[in-house]
Amino acid sequence: MSTASESWRGDVSAGVDAWTQRAAPAAAPVVEEGALAPVSKPPPPEDPVSEVPEADPESVARKILLDQLTGQARSRKELSDKLAKKNVPPELATRLLDRFEEVGLVDDEAFAKAWIASRQPGKGLARRALAQELRRKGIDDEVARDALDEIDPADEEAAARALVRKKLRSLSRVDATTATRRLVGMLARKGYGSGVAFAVVRDELAASGLDVMADDAT
Repeated sequence: MSTASESWRGDVSAGVDAWTQRAAPAAAPVVEEGALAPVSKPPPPEDPVSEVPEADPESVARKILLDQLTGQARSRKELSDKLAKKNVPPELATRLLDRFEEVGLVDDEAFAKAWIASRQPGKGLARRALAQELRRKGIDDEVARDALDEIDPADEEAAARALVRKKLRSLSRVDATTATRRLVGMLARKGYGSGVAFAVVRDELAASGLDVMADDAT
């Protein structure tokens, strides 16, 4: 019968160590009297990034698009710019945007109409100002023109009159000439042409008791 290893004799723990190849615990450092005890450093934290598998670029890009479209319509250019900012490869961005267009999640025509519906009555913007905004949003000029053609001229004039009436409340102490200049300037900034602006301002000033001189309407 074979005998146990010499290292096992008289010491069971030594035998277990020999069998399992368990490393013996390191001896505690000797601290001289009066010296500071060594501070043991905790093991470095595990890197969570290294434990998470690399995300699929297409899934990440798709989530970016869905997040951008949550609760708000956006133009294709806005979404394309967002993907570019997130370093999504151009070919992947194009493919996903094409797919989103196919299923109706991206629709520049619908976006243009919705943008006009929110900005024209709310901000009182005229066609020219709305066209500039749509162009900045990346909407094609022809698409924008088709959407702008649906604006009723009567609604546009009504919006201009509402703007003038609201502004008149702060012009009660100025003369008609000054009021005309300020009101026409305001309408110009909203995209109204000079002919419409002067006509609306003249009517509203007359209705408020302030007459506009003929020289002011030219």
